Amino acid sequence: MSKKWFSMAIVLTMFASLLAACGGGGGSKEPAPEAGGNSTTPKENTAPADPNQYGDTGGLTLPLVDKPTTITWMVPSDKTDLNDSLMAKEIEKRTGIKVNFQAYSKATYQDKLRVIVASGKLPDIFHGLKSNELKKIGQQKAVVPINEYADMLPNFKKLYMEENPWVITSYGDEKGNLYTWPIHNLNRDVNHGFMYRKDVFDELGIKEWTNTDEFYEALKKLKEKYPNSYPYASKNKEYIFRDWSYGWGIGGASYPVYYNESEKLWKFASTSPEHKDMLDFMKKLYNEGLMDPEFLTDTQESWTAKMTTGNKAFVTWDWIGRLDMFYNQVKDSNPNFDLRYANPVGPTGNGATLPKVDANFGITVANKENKEAALKLLDYLTSPSGATLITMGVEGETFTMENDKPVYPELKDVPLVDISVLEDKYGLWIEGMYLNPDRRSVYYSFTEKEQEAQDKRLKANSFEPLDPVLNFTDAETAQLAELQVNIEKAANEFNSKYVLNKNYGDKEWEAWQKTAAAQGSEKMVEIFNAAQKRFEEASK
Repeated sequence: MSKKWFSMAIVLTMFASLLAACGGGGGSKEPAPEAGGNSTTPKENTAPADPNQYGDTGGLTLPLVDKPTTITWMVPSDKTDLNDSLMAKEIEKRTGIKVNFQAYSKATYQDKLRVIVASGKLPDIFHGLKSNELKKIGQQKAVVPINEYADMLPNFKKLYMEENPWVITSYGDEKGNLYTWPIHNLNRDVNHGFMYRKDVFDELGIKEWTNTDEFYEALKKLKEKYPNSYPYASKNKEYIFRDWSYGWGIGGASYPVYYNESEKLWKFASTSPEHKDMLDFMKKLYNEGLMDPEFLTDTQESWTAKMTTGNKAFVTWDWIGRLDMFYNQVKDSNPNFDLRYANPVGPTGNGATLPKVDANFGITVANKENKEAALKLLDYLTSPSGATLITMGVEGETFTMENDKPVYPELKDVPLVDISVLEDKYGLWIEGMYLNPDRRSVYYSFTEKEQEAQDKRLKANSFEPLDPVLNFTDAETAQLAELQVNIEKAANEFNSKYVLNKNYGDKEWEAWQKTAAAQGSEKMVEIFNAAQKRFEEASK
């Protein structure tokens, strides 16, 4: 393996809170000594008598290796006995591959990975580098181009070369090599959105809004009844502009740059006419006392108090878990409290669409002796059989199915069996290992209020189209990183002043157009459209 890449300064970008429930306390586990190529495991044959007994492997034959094989896998987990977990033992039983987990706490994983990458002693599987960083070390032969092994990886080939060929276009290098293993079908359909106090709305005879005008009228009626309130409250500070942007058709994963589907061009959201319309609407709410004057500074604690006590606020935007969380906090003092998921606000009537494929995790395989075994293991965990194991466990042993939902007999006394509980008990839902989650898992077992949120948006099909995922050159990535800091800071400052300052209007808006261009907004859009052109040419 070439060593010169190890001297590169690697800047690590970690997976940011994909799943709020993954958090947890606990110490870290120092990595076990790295195993050699085909190290010895116990002599007894751990392979199943019937290789098909574990369900749909997507075309793989179990066991995956013809002799005992040990690989190393570096993961962020606060579970200190991961190598003794049910999941680890079951992987070896089914595949013949013993995984020596190098588990570090989520708090220290990034720093540990930096040290290990710099040392050159890579584990067989790890994650945490950006796509561009993986491309660099992949071209130095440090990690493997997964697509070159597609013939032995039927699940990878089906998902990312046949059903979603854009993945290689969007995340591969100029030679068409992909160094990161994507995650498929992780996201729920709905995770965030507008919410309203249905109990208060019902009490006052206010119907849930179906458009922006009705949203405004509802806030006015709330203000009339509770003049000391500010009906809309927010804890998301300047991110409110991003969160609301989908309803005005200018939202996207690359915000404040977004893809205009009708014109097939990338544009800068913060200088668009739609953005001005959104700011004017916010300004109207603010001036009329319908929006909390502290909407740009509220902490989670102060926002929570306003939403749950004293009739101070009744409408917000947040994560759907809050629907039940708030009720559980106040049910003893206010059993009628009923926070519900609401329709989107804005002329499009849409909210965000969450991607079905995400290759930003940076899950990769080192170019070492056991690379084929490591790749096959990732492919097995991508299969329906492996997905069930990693996100649910072993049916009949850890869980049974009742009314189409998994039930865990050993956890019957746990009030809420979520994915953090499953990680701690069985080693399931380890970050970087769930590659194609089983949708029967508890992560998709919604409460009645959460299910209502899914059903409402799905029935209305109120989703903004996903933007293309572009593949930038190293020079473009560096340029965008430099431009983005200044332009986002300038945009947030202008947005705040425009809403809060009564004297701000068309004159200041026109001046902002020039300021944004001077800060690099036009250059950013130019880079995006150049990458879009390459994307379209590669997709032909």
